[in-house]
Amino acid sequence: MKIYITRHGQTNLNKARLMQGRSDEPLNLHGIDQAREARELLGDIHFDKVYSSPLKRAVTTASIIGGVDMSEIITDDRIIEADFGPYEKKPYTGVGMKMALYWMAPWIFQAPSGVETLDSMRNRAKAFLDDIIGKSGPDENILISCHGGIIRSLTGYLEHAPHGVRWYPKPKNCEIRVYEYLNEDIKKVNDIIP
Repeated sequence: MKIYITRHGQTNLNKARLMQGRSDEPLNLHGIDQAREARELLGDIHFDKVYSSPLKRAVTTASIIGGVDMSEIITDDRIIEADFGPYEKKPYTGVGMKMALYWMAPWIFQAPSGVETLDSMRNRAKAFLDDIIGKSGPDENILISCHGGIIRSLTGYLEHAPHGVRWYPKPKNCEIRVYEYLNEDIKKVNDIIP
């Protein structure tokens, strides 16, 4: 089985460099173009299952990159973006020292009050991946469309990364990270960056 994990396309909050967690912001025109370009790079790959965060930006990205109607997408709350609490829609440069340090190295610094912890993100990622791997056949192609924060936990789990996260490099909009699951072993295949 191959697992393709992508971050949603650009939104106006991304463009304005604002913290975007659970706000249900749609893709902007550039984000739609990014998803279309990513789909073109995949060529004629057919996805047997397409999973998405329930947020509009991820669902639209899943539909475009997955080449499926939105009604075929399996949404799952476990791959929604991190909850930024009081920092939601704040400028990246204006979140203060506690949040800046936490988001720079959450395995070292504690989450500020009201912000989802790294343990919570890791637990969501593990539960989701264990579930879909258990339900998928060996020859299936699986697409997962989600967000920059939770991708770090998903890919960290698949790569057995230190601290359970692959925090850097930060995932770009519509970047696709590809993994192959074979005989209970997972290996990273490549990154596809539009």
